[in-house]
Amino acid sequence: MAIFFTLLAITACGLVLGANAKFHSRAKTMIDIIIDTADEASYTIYNTTGAMKDMNANLREVGGNYESTQFLTTTSQRLDIQAADIQRQASKNRRAIDNGLRIVYIVTTVTISLTLTSAIVLLAVGVLKLRKPLQALIVLCWIFTIFCWLFFGIYFFLQNFAGDTCTALESFQQNPYNNSLSSILPCDELLSAKSVLSDISAGVYDLVNEVNQNISTSYGNIVQICNPFSRPPFYDYQPRNCSAASVKIGDIPQVLRMLACPDSEGSTCNGGILIPANYYNTVQAYSTSIQTLLNVYPNMERLVECQTVSDAFSDILNNHCKPLKRYVRMVWRSLVFLSVVMVALVVVWITGTYHEQNLHSLGSSIKPSSYDVGSLELGTVKSIVDDSKPI
Repeated sequence: MAIFFTLLAITACGLVLGANAKFHSRAKTMIDIIIDTADEASYTIYNTTGAMKDMNANLREVGGNYESTQFLTTTSQRLDIQAADIQRQASKNRRAIDNGLRIVYIVTTVTISLTLTSAIVLLAVGVLKLRKPLQALIVLCWIFTIFCWLFFGIYFFLQNFAGDTCTALESFQQNPYNNSLSSILPCDELLSAKSVLSDISAGVYDLVNEVNQNISTSYGNIVQICNPFSRPPFYDYQPRNCSAASVKIGDIPQVLRMLACPDSEGSTCNGGILIPANYYNTVQAYSTSIQTLLNVYPNMERLVECQTVSDAFSDILNNHCKPLKRYVRMVWRSLVFLSVVMVALVVVWITGTYHEQNLHSLGSSIKPSSYDVGSLELGTVKSIVDDSKPI
């Protein structure tokens, strides 16, 4: 019977260790996706504010108007604060969750491993009938059994927590601007940046149209700039809808050097249109800065719409939530099985030890002492001698 329950305990320990490793791996993957998405959000914002700061510096060099530079300064500062807050929250939550998962995993693994070792050693000591070590190991196994019941409670709670987390992710899909995950990924705060994107897209659209009109008026249809945004009121970013003959904003500096020269170069301009140096430098500064801003525009747009976050959470819901709940369910069910088996194993050994002690005590009480045996033999001899005397 003891061998049977020991084999069951070994099996149960293996189930707990295997399921716990899978649960820990899946939970860490989910947390990494959530926190990495928050880090990506702050990184995207920093890229946007970096482009704004570069644009602001270029405009100041060429004497850009005060309203534009002030708008870029205040907007970049506000976005930097939001990015820093997201990064700080993500770092704090990652550290806390990682530490919690690591502690639970290590303590569970060590405890179950010691339980497995104790059950095996208990069998060996019981077979060898080493009474004192056997009693100590029985007490130790009973303590580990109590720990198994405690871990069952912990993992049962983790199952509910995992279910609540997946429910929160589903809620986020329906309403990303008001849910329990806003402390990590505050889409409601990022929504304030939508007006910034609208101002940028409207400003670029109007600027490109104005430049194209000035080019047509002054130089004819020598070249047209591609407008990457659609007509108002939507101003959708559509950089691929430009005609093949138009020039992209990022290519303006190269085209400009082919067609024109600043008047500061004097007679060194070979066949190009001579334009004022200030105007030449301004066009280069604007085009370079705007293209830098357009490079980060798609990611920023996805972030403001919370599309980046929504995609990450869809990945979790579709690929990780069900396995996570399945593995944590396997852990606590295996712990219940192990706890019941350990209780039975301890009871079997206690019963066996008690029975053996009773047999030993009974054998000691029945066995006669040497004094009694000697007295009995002496009495028998004396009786024989008396009988042999003549009457």
